[in-house]
Amino acid sequence: MQIQITGKGIELTQAIKDYVEKKISGLDKFFDQIIGAQVIVGMESHHHLKGEIFICECKLNVPGKDLFASKNEKDLYKAIDLVRDYMEEELKKHKEMTREKGRKDNQEVRNNKEYQD
Repeated sequence: MQIQITGKGIELTQAIKDYVEKKISGLDKFFDQIIGAQVIVGMESHHHLKGEIFICECKLNVPGKDLFASKNEKDLYKAIDLVRDYMEEELKKHKEMTREKGRKDNQEVRNNKEYQD
């Protein structure tokens, strides 16, 4: 899987890049057909009265659909963890829907063959 990481309002250090790559690449074990991921990590500027609020956004390209998550937290690493957990659940749902669609398609093919015979 190709992972593109972008910083928004912060310096993108090697530690942050490594952490994001580790977390996002681990999603492969839940759905092995992920084409790519675009991740934006940074600081939201419109929360200046509440202190520093970090954001992590992730868009996963999977066959037939793009999955998207965005989480805000006071700690950047916590935001990354929340996005990863959310994406894990979304991938599990997408995988199940893909299986169900495949089962329905196979059932329709079998039903059509029975009518043709």
